Amino acid sequence: MQGVGWFLAIIVGGFAGWIAERLMKADHGLLKNILLGIIGAVIGNTLLRMFSIAPPVGLPGQLIVAVAGASLLIWIGRAFSRR
Repeated sequence: MQGVGWFLAIIVGGFAGWIAERLMKADHGLLKNILLGIIGAVIGNTLLRMFSIAPPVGLPGQLIVAVAGASLLIWIGRAFSRR
């Protein structure tokens, strides 16, 4: 997450993971939500940069990127767990 410290990254990551969990109708714990949100933000920002799109600055934009990335991770996890 660009421009936020570790403490705020944990809070935003947890919130993003929780939102993604609700959107994807999954059931995870707090720690997994935090990890999904933080890793989702890193993946989302990386994908944006790969397509030459400037990542959003500020908490609302980063929250959206983190939710999208966490949702992608949940989707990928489901795809591999069904095999």
